[in-house]
Amino acid sequence: MYKYHCLNPLSQVGLDEFTTNYQKTDDINDCDAVLVRSAKMHDIDLADKTVAVARAGAGVNNIPLDKYATKGVVVFNTPGANANGVKEMVFAAMLIAARDIVGSVEWCRDNASDENISKDMEKAKKQYKGTELFGKKLGVIGLGAIGQLVANTAVHFGMEVYGYDPYLSVNAAWNLSNKVHHVTDPGELLAASDYITVHVPLLDSTKGMITRDMIEKMKKGVILLNYSRDIIYDEQAVLDAIASGKVRKYVTDFPNTLTAGAAGVICTSHLGASTDESEENCAVMAVHEIEDYLENGNITHSVNFPDCSMGICQTEGRVALLHHNSKGVIAKYTSVFGDAGINIADMTNKAKGEYAYTLIDIDGTLTPELLEKLQTIDEMYRVRVIK
Repeated sequence: MYKYHCLNPLSQVGLDEFTTNYQKTDDINDCDAVLVRSAKMHDIDLADKTVAVARAGAGVNNIPLDKYATKGVVVFNTPGANANGVKEMVFAAMLIAARDIVGSVEWCRDNASDENISKDMEKAKKQYKGTELFGKKLGVIGLGAIGQLVANTAVHFGMEVYGYDPYLSVNAAWNLSNKVHHVTDPGELLAASDYITVHVPLLDSTKGMITRDMIEKMKKGVILLNYSRDIIYDEQAVLDAIASGKVRKYVTDFPNTLTAGAAGVICTSHLGASTDESEENCAVMAVHEIEDYLENGNITHSVNFPDCSMGICQTEGRVALLHHNSKGVIAKYTSVFGDAGINIADMTNKAKGEYAYTLIDIDGTLTPELLEKLQTIDEMYRVRVIK
């Protein structure tokens, strides 16, 4: 029986995917896996028996990835599960910025008691006149799960779409409409676009990536959209550009003390993935990731260890080794099996930065003495017996 703990409420649709071999526990110190959405985990020291954390969402800035990696705890996320919800919100944001829909709604609310509202609105609507998306140029920075959906949908809106992603995957490229202009020079996108939307993960390398210099290269009157994270933009530079007339509007899903209420800024309260469907999709994916890891040792969508899969074990035993990615480590643990007279029937080793993961299927018995020798290898973080 495996036990899991939820740090945040998760969709019951997802939790119902757990088989009868799983039990929910309210004690975080008595679980094999933790499921989380937005709870901060940097100050949480997980119990030794906890081997996995699954984030029901894409961003993992609330989780100490390296701290958990060195304890042999695999951290998963659910990329793409909430992509459609975010995509739809991006288009709502573009329409709100283009046509002052919010101002019009507020006018109707303020004039609800006016007996002549039907007549007066014909005069009032002039101040809310906007522009259409059709025929405008959209720049999409980041063509992952969300970015490619935004780009493809914009094509159907009749927009001319420019996409930039130096790390574009083969799968993403296949899924991208051939009508999207894939540019290799971000300057081309900045200069051409009427709207620019950014869809990149929050990493050290992406913090503040939309700089003052980049904004200066943009078209006058550009509308900027931020449905990634606030610190990806130099927001003071954005406000300065609004004041100078360079930027027409800035729509962000991450209000803070700098942007909330600022002139030319439209804030939404982190609604990007706040749909029933997105929450269900994320929970379902997180549960399946946890099940496959606990039962088979397979890793899919980890953010601190490499993805690695050997299917379902068909041999007598399987062991998972989580270790530092160093020269000579493979020789150390294979010699342990050799010295014990155990045949390695199959093995897969993958690395991600300084962390490595190995699955080994064996013909033989994993004795306590063998497991202890594996664990005493200097570079070894954790040894897990899968079968």
